[in-house]
Formats: sequence, C-alpha cells, structure tokens
Amino acid sequence: MTTAKDLFIITMDPRPEPPVGQGDLSLALAGAELIDLLHAGAVTVDGDRIVPGGPPAADDPLLGDAAAQLTRQPPYERIEDWLWRRGRDLSAAYQAGLEKDGELTRTRSGRLSLGSDRVEPADTAGRRRAAARRDEREPVLAALASAVGIDDGRSDDDEPGLGDEAVTTVVAAVHDAVMELEAVRQRRTIENASFANLWRGP
Repeated sequence: MTTAKDLFIITMDPRPEPPVGQGDLSLALAGAELIDLLHAGAVTVDGDRIVPGGPPAADDPLLGDAAAQLTRQPPYERIEDWLWRRGRDLSAAYQAGLEKDGELTRTRSGRLSLGSDRVEPADTAGRRRAAARRDEREPVLAALASAVGIDDGRSDDDEPGLGDEAVTTVVAAVHDAVMELEAVRQRRTIENASFANLWRGP
C-alpha cells in the first residue's frame, strides 16, 4: 500500500462529516504520489520543480503510472502544475484500483436492495495499516489528511515536523492548491447567485 492509497482509505474510514470533496482528495492524492516517488528515489525537488530520477521501486500500477507521467525534459514541471495535471479525476482512478484489489467493497445504503450502492473499505490488512498510520498520527499522512479537512484533534503547537524539506514543500503545495480550489468554488457560487438574482429581478 502507498501513502496515496492509505490517504484514500482514511478519508472513508470512518466516513468524515462533511465528506471530503473529490477535487480536494484528487489534489492530495497527487501530492501523496509525489511524496512516495520522493521516498522511492524516483524524483527529487529542486526549488518548486520536480526532477525525475529512476523508476519507483514499489510495484504499484498507479504509482508507476504517476512516474510515467513525469516531465523528463527541462525546465521540469512545477509541483503546483503537477498537482493540477495529475490530480484530474485521480480519486476516481484510486477508487477503481482499490475496488479491483479488494480493498473497497460496495454495500447497499438502505434496507431494501433498491438502495444505491455505497463504497467503503473492506476488512483487509491494507485498511488496518492505513488506520494504524492514522491513529499513530504519522506526520506525512496527517498533514495530507489535514489538507482535505480531516482534523485529528491536534493543535498546531503539537504538529510534528515532516523532517524533509522536499516533503514539506510538496505538502505546502497541496494545501495551497486545495485553498485555490475552494476559492474557485466560492467564486462560482457568488457568480451563480448573482446570475440568479439578475433573472429574478428586483
């Protein structure tokens, strides 16, 4: 299991209220992939640029796909640009991959079989590993979870350092991208409300 897969699982187990937005999660998953690639020695970070290295050691199709999408010619891609490009619909790709691996299961949300399907983590070693990282407040996973609005009850004073400048840079970029996405949402809400008021009239 990768950090990205662990992050996906803890956003569903237990299901937070309010639920994590798919766009927010996709950006954070792209950041988690980048951190896994850093740990695998597949990339380094030079300022705000992603410098490719060798292939990732982990035998994970989604992480391998992430490595294959790296820009390998200078000037290399900025971290922020990577998050938006790689993050497009990434949460759906992780859901499909985890379902295929048996890490997610579909259940009926209502008593009747006519109820809509709901996806939730299966009782697997992967789920237990992700839960253990969450419960131990593992710094990288906690920081990424915080970016998508999952609060573990820890104050800022208790927040441990990530211990790596490159990882810190990636996490900061994820936070910035999620905030930018929220600003876009708010702007659209205001524009839609203004448009509705225009048609409604005085």
